[in-house]
Amino acid sequence: MLFLPYQSDFISDSSRLVLVEKGRQIGLSYAAAYKAVRLVADGNARLDVWVASRDEIQSRQFLRYCRRWARSLDHVATLSEQCILLPHRAIRVQALKFTNGLCIYCLSSNPDAIVGKSGHVILDEFALHRDQRQLYTVAKPVTQWGGTLTLLSTHRGIGTVFNELISDARQCGNKMGWSLHTIPIQKAVDQGIVEKIHRAAGQPPARTPAAIATQRQAWLARQRAECIDEEQWLQEYCCQPADETTAFITYEMIVACEDPSARRDFTYLATLPSTAALYIGFDVARTTDLSVIDVEEKVGDVFCERLRLELRGKTFAEQEYELRRLLDLPTVRRCCIDATGIGMQLAENMVARYGLRAEAIRFTGPVKEELAYPLRAAHEDRRLRYPPDEPLRADLRGVKKETTASGNPRFAGETADSHCDRFWAKALALHAGKTSAATQTFYMFNTPRNHRLAESRTLLG
Repeated sequence: MLFLPYQSDFISDSSRLVLVEKGRQIGLSYAAAYKAVRLVADGNARLDVWVASRDEIQSRQFLRYCRRWARSLDHVATLSEQCILLPHRAIRVQALKFTNGLCIYCLSSNPDAIVGKSGHVILDEFALHRDQRQLYTVAKPVTQWGGTLTLLSTHRGIGTVFNELISDARQCGNKMGWSLHTIPIQKAVDQGIVEKIHRAAGQPPARTPAAIATQRQAWLARQRAECIDEEQWLQEYCCQPADETTAFITYEMIVACEDPSARRDFTYLATLPSTAALYIGFDVARTTDLSVIDVEEKVGDVFCERLRLELRGKTFAEQEYELRRLLDLPTVRRCCIDATGIGMQLAENMVARYGLRAEAIRFTGPVKEELAYPLRAAHEDRRLRYPPDEPLRADLRGVKKETTASGNPRFAGETADSHCDRFWAKALALHAGKTSAATQTFYMFNTPRNHRLAESRTLLG
């Protein structure tokens, strides 16, 4: 099989506007070079192809792919180098000229280089170009006499013109009429890229369906493990643009608080002296989401994570057992429990059993804001310590502060395996650590009287 299905779909797409968001290194530039050769070498071809790459090295690589396809398709093509004269400089352009007189021109990303030209345009790794808006502005008129415009790229953040075009096509009615192809790494794997990689490396591919599935899963797991962080994986491989500008907690804050020597286990908790102070946050879920119990030891003004239990799919009885096992420790001073929805009954049980050592927190907009900001402040002041942990990093980075249509703040976020539940468990633990037994606030009951108590009432004053 020469091309995988997603490559064939792209090659056969003759739309005037083609937009491709893709995972890294899945063979789309290779397929685009084949498509470029077909555009100029077919019998009824009449337009040149202009290819703008992010830099000269990438431009030369694309042209090498084109030469390879020209030879494979038995087309005679001559390679040459030309100069395009601009007002203040000359730009070198690599050209592959075919016997019908048409050319594939490959150049770097200077938008001025294609001004006044006519033909098909391919903008490779468009999101990496320095001036995407200007490049698009000058590239579109090049196609006016029957050419096609193709944009291919991996994402480079949400603030790019590339992501703007995708968002418009996907969410705003696609007024421009893009033919959109979305090819994350999982789709490429499902359609056979792992087998092609093994064949290219001279390794025997798996034969049976079970062996193929195992080989694919292992390959995907290795690619993910070799990423520095979850954001790299999501953006470079999964077509999910990163948004550092709206990150509530940045990577720099997280890395500053990470401590590889930090100890996390129940045995350590059980051997702490009576003077130790432990605080617990519990974000409750039952089926699809993740239940997380976060245990922090407060040492001076620093919170050190000593245990984190992730209870996916556990029954409420199992979750209550784990929480009671911790609350029975004499060093636990306070526990804040998510009492929103399904967590309400569990929280009520703990308050009834442990009194003011347990606090039920109902997640509302104002309450989430009260929980989130102290967690960020603790990161900014480096008053947190926890071991490097990729799922925790992803959850801490995953929460974004948004503004609703009515102008109210809203905290939202989702990662590969949770709704940022580790973030909220840690925020609840810090809230437990700053709230004394004499100033317990109740967010548990959704009544006007108790809602006012959530803001200001002090018990046992």
